[in-house]
Amino acid sequence: MESQLERILEPEWMDTFEEADAYDRMDHSAVNRAFVETLLALRSDGGTVLDVGTGPAHIPIELATRSRATRVVAIDAARHMLAYGRRHVERTGLSDRVRLACCDGKRLPFADGAFDAVMTNSIVHHIPDPVPCFREMRRVLKRDGALLIRDLHRPHDRDELDRLVETHAQDADPTQRQLFADSLHAAFTVGEVERMLRAAGFTDVVVSKTSDRHWTAERADRSAER
Repeated sequence: MESQLERILEPEWMDTFEEADAYDRMDHSAVNRAFVETLLALRSDGGTVLDVGTGPAHIPIELATRSRATRVVAIDAARHMLAYGRRHVERTGLSDRVRLACCDGKRLPFADGAFDAVMTNSIVHHIPDPVPCFREMRRVLKRDGALLIRDLHRPHDRDELDRLVETHAQDADPTQRQLFADSLHAAFTVGEVERMLRAAGFTDVVVSKTSDRHWTAERADRSAER
């Protein structure tokens, strides 16, 4: 069922200190662990993974901690977010396997087929038109590589949006609650994501609603099939 809510764009980059600080203080640990669990199920251990829109780098740290043979290149266009990410990576002693870079996901400075897997979590709703970003992900991903994209799902109506904020941000401060509400309003539905992935050239990615507030697009590593 498509949403009755019109999509309202958020800023593409959360690049003020206040926004980065508020986001970094939000507890995404359970969601991040679930995301990494899904990625590990989609691919074999090792190789190099690209994280698009890494924010404060919590997911690359979780992945590198769980999978010691994996290297992660984590990118974001927001310098304040990357500043938090660098501190977290250095504090956890993972600088040798998690490399951060400032760049735009719509213009990736990497060679075709450079990565064994590409992942991105909770960044798509920030992008006015994600198709160019999806095309770049497809370009830098190995032909048989794993893909995992997860983001918020736009609620059906305002009542559902308010319920989700109350359920999942009841202990958050007013700034964090507003960030969550704005993100839900800027999010896409499963049908919209399916159409954008096809437009970007993906023909074998499965998209589904995977929680009361998330959709997931995934493709398992297929290199063992060759």
